[in-house]
Amino acid sequence: MAAKQKKAPRPKAETPKGFRDYFGADVAERKAMLDKIAGVYHLYGFEALESSAVETVEALGKFLPDVDRPNEGVFAWQEEDSGWVALRYDLTAPLARVYAQHRNDLPTPYRRYAMGPVWRNEKPGPGRFRQFYQCDADTVGAPTVAADAEICAMLSDVLEVVGIPRGDYQVRVNNRKVLNGVLETMGLADDAQRDAVLRTIDKFDKVGEAGVRELLGKGRLDASGAYIDGVGLSDGQAAPVLAFLTSKGADATKTLQNLRDAIGASQIGAEGVGELETMAELLGAQGYGSDRIEIDPSVVRGLGYYTGPVFEAELTFEILDEKGRPRQFGSVSGGGRYDDLVKRFTGQEVPATGVSIGVDRLLAALRAKGRMGGDTTGPVIVTVMDRDRMGAYQEMVAELRNAGIRAEVYLGNPKNFGNQLKYADKRNSPVAVIQGSDEADRGVVQIKDLILGAKIAQEASLEEWKSQPAQFEIQRSDLVAEVRKILGGGNA
Repeated sequence: MAAKQKKAPRPKAETPKGFRDYFGADVAERKAMLDKIAGVYHLYGFEALESSAVETVEALGKFLPDVDRPNEGVFAWQEEDSGWVALRYDLTAPLARVYAQHRNDLPTPYRRYAMGPVWRNEKPGPGRFRQFYQCDADTVGAPTVAADAEICAMLSDVLEVVGIPRGDYQVRVNNRKVLNGVLETMGLADDAQRDAVLRTIDKFDKVGEAGVRELLGKGRLDASGAYIDGVGLSDGQAAPVLAFLTSKGADATKTLQNLRDAIGASQIGAEGVGELETMAELLGAQGYGSDRIEIDPSVVRGLGYYTGPVFEAELTFEILDEKGRPRQFGSVSGGGRYDDLVKRFTGQEVPATGVSIGVDRLLAALRAKGRMGGDTTGPVIVTVMDRDRMGAYQEMVAELRNAGIRAEVYLGNPKNFGNQLKYADKRNSPVAVIQGSDEADRGVVQIKDLILGAKIAQEASLEEWKSQPAQFEIQRSDLVAEVRKILGGGNA
């Protein structure tokens, strides 16, 4: 007898590691926010661009920071006839490819915004996903720092439009050229030493001035008790870096003066300070004061990547961390000038500057502020009392939809009327419409105000229950008007 064939195991219903599902309210909130951001970008004259989610591995270039193995850090695969391709890990590398490919047909400068998911093949962690949304705006082909100042102004406007009030955020601006001037003044022996100094500077927001001083010198004990070797600089060599990192003064004039002192005689450094000064003047002329945008040399994230001005938007209000301790919300956006990205394709340097907004972080910030995360209202539900009268119910739904009111007929098994109301409750529906054959004969419908019903059930006495009926009868011809009244909060 033939052996009984083993049944294939059922697939496990689970999301892959590092990914998540987004349901109705999440998607609606994200879309509403992206629409507002797109509105600001559009107002500033930027054009939408939607490029492919897949790029060639060559076009993406070096992938994520500190990753040197081929295709590590991205989701990549090999095509039979055309080499390796990968899912994009940001929206900037695709822009460089698009501009290089279509530059003869595009205006210069080319101003574009792009929104969409990006994918990173990194180790997932709490709040760290392998697929997330970015929302970028860039100007390619404009060498003037007026383009950088404009991006900072636009970033400030975006934050206010989505619901972060003035005083709850700060756009902070620094410049890579100033740091280059500092490194020049230090007279470092070789590139390896320069790289070590850059890595140390990047830890400034974590370890502070004292920590950076130790790491530039002999080294320090970290929180876990492990000893981290330092770069080995003398106090005199390290002094310009510390002067640079701590040069923020009471106002822009004082900060710029401190930066001039930190760069000494360096020409590239002086160029960077001049650019920051011009940006401050341009932003001031448009009414963006230091309460919104300020020069802050402690902004060091990304200084390795950018070639000129660099900026980030930080949310300054407090939230509680996982352990209930208060902390500032932190950065939701970063950007800067990257004048050598397009050069990889064309051989010629093309100036470019842009900003990227972390959509998920910004949504989390708005939820923390109580600006989002409210229940979304579901559709009006037309219940089914009589299966044979489906045409009449569909007619009601069509009438409501034609009036711009979200509505649906209950399409489950109509046998149990209680289940229909449970469905309406689960959908967070504001209104249920009921019409049996008796109501149909009299040309009326019953309206059940589910918002009021829930409120009465929670708070009201019996007398109020009687005086504020959550279910009442109306003429069939008044359906749209009465539903609209409830949706507008006008029902007594």
